[in-house]
Amino acid sequence: MLLLANAEAWPGFSTTVDRLRAGQGSLDAMVEGIGLVEREEKVRSVGYGGWPNMLGIMEFDAAVMDGTTREVGSVGAVPDTVPVARLALEVMRRLPHVMLTGEGARRFATEIGMPLDTTLLEDSRRVWWERLERELSPDELARFPDVPLAPLSRTITDPERVRDTTVFLSADPAAGIHAATSTSGWAWKYPGRLGDSPIPGAGFYADSRYGAAACTHTGEMTMRCGTARSIVLAMRLGHSLHDAVRLAVEDLAELREGFLAGVVIHAVDAHGGHEVVNFRCEGEIRYWFWTDGMAEPELRPATVF
Repeated sequence: MLLLANAEAWPGFSTTVDRLRAGQGSLDAMVEGIGLVEREEKVRSVGYGGWPNMLGIMEFDAAVMDGTTREVGSVGAVPDTVPVARLALEVMRRLPHVMLTGEGARRFATEIGMPLDTTLLEDSRRVWWERLERELSPDELARFPDVPLAPLSRTITDPERVRDTTVFLSADPAAGIHAATSTSGWAWKYPGRLGDSPIPGAGFYADSRYGAAACTHTGEMTMRCGTARSIVLAMRLGHSLHDAVRLAVEDLAELREGFLAGVVIHAVDAHGGHEVVNFRCEGEIRYWFWTDGMAEPELRPATVF
């Protein structure tokens, strides 16, 4: 058994490890761990601790994928719901659909007994409003939200250049290879924006025959390149995990137009291998790693491409 997650998974990674040791199924164990990340105020890119969209409203994205069946559950731009990874898992298990978004996703959450949550952290609301006061004229501020939002797009990377996701990948010869993601998305995103986290093939993909990949940071780039699926497909075509990731990075590097920034790729193969690669992200990127031969999880540095 192998478990991989990004550094922001610290509130729930050990819980997932404990559940896997106890024999719980991989997807349920990962979703339980992600649920703790989603509730942690100190994680500013996921769940309750995240930043709102331009209107001051929290919208959450999440997904799960069973690599053995290749079934997917995905939700996007979900309001009033913190445990969206759990909601995505229920979409996979209860509905014939792959993805629900917005109010439809929230309606489904209500139908299965999930309560309406308070989702906007007071500190996030304060910082959001103070930013608006700097960006808008007094007249625009008085008319807000009935003002054009597109000109505010330059603020999306503030206040902490947050473009992260929590991603979990599990690999086991008997239980298969699976993926789970959750994010609150970019700070100050345009309402309704979906990143790559809920998009199969872009932000995540799992196939128990070959491996899995999940991406964080600039989802607009991985959606354009189909990054997660391209890595798994390269392994299916006979490339090693290292070469599959390298090919995906080269594909990202060939983008010349549009919004371009950094991407972090987390990937595993069906032979027990793993790679975590930092492509153009500032600072040191680290990730959580555990196998069933280890006493405790380890926080390791990503490889820089």
